[in-house]
Amino acid sequence: MARTPPPTDHAARVLATRWLALAAFALLVMTTQVLWLTFAAVTPQTAEHLGVSEGAVGDLAVVNAAAFVLLAIPAGRWMDRSYERALAAGALFTAAGAIVRALDPSSYGTILAGQLIMSIGQPLVLNALTKVAARHFPPREQTTAISVAAGAQYAGILVAVLTSSLLVDAGGFRLLLVSHAVLATVAAAAVLASLRLPAHSVDALGRAGLGALRSDRLVWKMAGLLFLGFGIYNGIATWLDSILVDFGHPGLAGPVIATMTLAGIAGAAVLPSLAAARDARRTVAIGATATLAVVMLTLAATQPVWLVYVGLALVGFMLMGTLPVVLDWSEVHVGPTRAGTVTGLLLLAGNLGAVLVVLTVQLAIGDPATALLVMALWAVPGLAVALLLPRSAESHTEAADAV
Repeated sequence: MARTPPPTDHAARVLATRWLALAAFALLVMTTQVLWLTFAAVTPQTAEHLGVSEGAVGDLAVVNAAAFVLLAIPAGRWMDRSYERALAAGALFTAAGAIVRALDPSSYGTILAGQLIMSIGQPLVLNALTKVAARHFPPREQTTAISVAAGAQYAGILVAVLTSSLLVDAGGFRLLLVSHAVLATVAAAAVLASLRLPAHSVDALGRAGLGALRSDRLVWKMAGLLFLGFGIYNGIATWLDSILVDFGHPGLAGPVIATMTLAGIAGAAVLPSLAAARDARRTVAIGATATLAVVMLTLAATQPVWLVYVGLALVGFMLMGTLPVVLDWSEVHVGPTRAGTVTGLLLLAGNLGAVLVVLTVQLAIGDPATALLVMALWAVPGLAVALLLPRSAESHTEAADAV
């Protein structure tokens, strides 16, 4: 019986340090989400402290989505051409933005400037989600690595929602922003150090490789799926408080969003490996979009507290668990060489969907049941896109190779 050849010294060193590289990257990913949503749980207090409207406080988060839309594709291309420089720049912009915010916690202009600087770094960091897995992990572990990195986004959302109010109560906005600056500095330093760890080489992206993506139907289907799915998720996160207050449940939105995010972390940990092992990525996508439609329709009709928790926890588990499934599928489909560009395209689609769904739900927000029905309607084309996905990732890859 043939023996498996022993790994080379370099491969052995990559294997030995892979979790250190992932831990540093996951910390930075989590930090980008904490900085993005710093003021989400303390919006009224922030508005009063800075002397601005609550809408202006919301703009501090909106600049991130706007920057992502503008920079996702260029950042992805740079990531594919020069991984180390792109990720280092992302880490430095993230830390610099957090430090600028802490220079004058009472100045809206200073905080906005910090948000803008940090927003430049976010696409450079998030576009590396699949590249880190390809560079540091063997193929059998790459799905797990992508799941951990994607789950770090949800952990960051949870940290921001649960700790911002506590920090403001303990030491005001100076403590909040200084704490976040320290976190960002530590995360950036960890990633810069991790770039010195051994890694598998990945070929740089060529022009022909990038051009091929424009006619890749599967990539565009994945983009459509994230456009609709994560557009609806952002619609829920943005308008849930208003919807539940109108239904007679004031104060429920915060705990429900935290529960939904915890369920999402569980989904990101469980679904990608199961989907990859059973070649059931399409099934997960169909299940996520169908769950969205059913839960939104059900909550439009009846809203007992237990059902709100259970329904949105199920949405969090399925929908947030689908992101690493799609990212893993995209890396399997296009290979590590173009993974950064494709990740940028997919996350760009998700951010565009967020803007459009949030605005359309806003038109119906005066009637909470209608607002939920609008989100249910958005899930229908998402289900249609999921049904158009190939049944097998392997068969689609083989067909592409045959062409």
